[in-house]
Amino acid sequence: MSMFCYQCQETAKNTGCTKGGVCGKSPDTAILQDLLIYVLKGISLYAGEKDYNTAGPFAAESLFATITNANFDKDRITALIRQGLKLRDSLKEKYPGDPSGLHDAALWYSDDEAEFAKKAAEVGVLSTANEDVRSLRELLVYGLKGIAAYADHALVLGKEDKAIYAFLLEALASTTKELSVDDMVALVMKAGEMAVKTMALLDEANTSAYGSPEITEVNIGVRGKPGILISGHDLKDMEELLRQTEGTGVDVYTHGEMLPANYYPAFKKFDHFVGNYGGSWWHQDKEFASFNGPILMTTNCITPVKGSYKERIFTTGMTGYPGITHLPDREKGKEKDFSAIIELAKTCAPPQEIETGKIVGGFAHNQVLALADKVVDAVKSGAIKRFVVMAGCDGRQKTRGYFTEVAEQLPKDTVILTAGCAKYRYNKLDLGDIGGIPRVLDAGQCNDSYSLAVVALKLKEVFGLEDINELPISYDIAWYEQKAVAVLLALLFLGVKGIRLGPTLPAFLSPNVVKVLVEKFDIKPTGSVTEDIAAMMAGK
Repeated sequence: MSMFCYQCQETAKNTGCTKGGVCGKSPDTAILQDLLIYVLKGISLYAGEKDYNTAGPFAAESLFATITNANFDKDRITALIRQGLKLRDSLKEKYPGDPSGLHDAALWYSDDEAEFAKKAAEVGVLSTANEDVRSLRELLVYGLKGIAAYADHALVLGKEDKAIYAFLLEALASTTKELSVDDMVALVMKAGEMAVKTMALLDEANTSAYGSPEITEVNIGVRGKPGILISGHDLKDMEELLRQTEGTGVDVYTHGEMLPANYYPAFKKFDHFVGNYGGSWWHQDKEFASFNGPILMTTNCITPVKGSYKERIFTTGMTGYPGITHLPDREKGKEKDFSAIIELAKTCAPPQEIETGKIVGGFAHNQVLALADKVVDAVKSGAIKRFVVMAGCDGRQKTRGYFTEVAEQLPKDTVILTAGCAKYRYNKLDLGDIGGIPRVLDAGQCNDSYSLAVVALKLKEVFGLEDINELPISYDIAWYEQKAVAVLLALLFLGVKGIRLGPTLPAFLSPNVVKVLVEKFDIKPTGSVTEDIAAMMAGK
């Protein structure tokens, strides 16, 4: 094998990518990402609770860089490895003595890139021989990657929680130790708790900076000016790009997971903020080509870059791609410099129109709770029979058409609660409303799945229920990458049972780990559309 990676839903044959990533990741980059995770484990063995102020943010950034479709640039991963080794050794000097019993992750060092590749081949996923131990360790690490991404977004906006950093390091260190199954499961559940805490922190960061999302009609057409297309998740980049393009004659459009930026009050004041262009991340090869102007990738969701737009795509943050211009982080007290993108945009043709009309979103928890009386009355009267949470990720596989069919065939007295790019499977369908309540309530980005949890807990309180599972809510979740894993663990921590997960169960779950999840949480794979709808409507 040139590599082994099975962290995403589209991994080859649902077993693992061994010659190259289905995502487009090269074996060289894949194994270096394995080594970066290994270096983080070494850092965690020295830092622990002693120095998470320094090690925590670095661990979060580095974990984020290894998320699917985030960073394809092996040179930048190599730079992170070198930085990590330097940090680990400074911690070693600061805190003499090795609490791990001299585990190799705390000791290995090399400055030779050839040695990097050699070591990476020894410490990857399959270095843990026991399938069940490997499964639980990887489930934990993938949850950490999602938590880390959300923590990094919050930090960009000036919000952090040292308890989150401490847990990242504790959990990484645990994967170097021989623990009981019960202890490993407990850490996985703690990851769910930390996912809730981190998404709440990010929600606070976003809303304190830009206001609470509002119900918004978002334009999906174009107008005749040059434009910049911004994709990913980073709202700070969105803010600074809008400010720097003001008065330049250049319009700004969102793409993919940046769509929910349209819902925030702070961004609505910009007249040149036009709306959303296109759909979810995997359509970008065609949509970036037809957009004609520059594209800014702020976080993960970049796919292998095509020649038709290679000269006008830029990366920033933890995102990277070989041969593509990367915009450096902002200096302290200053904004990122987007002038190169803006000047390029002025020379480009306006976007080609690919659709027209509007879509509605902005149903984060504050907005839904403002409608609580109306929602509760609709449930009590029987106008709304059931809510179906269809949050999560979109992806390329044809089997994901399942989620569109479910949305189309759900009874007219059901409401879909969504967040993440899974919504692109149905957010442009005309599904109508129930007494003025739209049948698709979009809370926002994948991290805004937190909003759906807040809404569910509030409804539990309003209806005086003891158990969240007594609510008329079913969960039909689409997953793709590691932030979705963090969201899943968050739901499990909150006690949600009976989640349907698709279009396939994760390849990194061993049969025995799946058995535990089924017995404890009643997790099940998605099945046929007709049978799943019937079961959900029956509360099963």
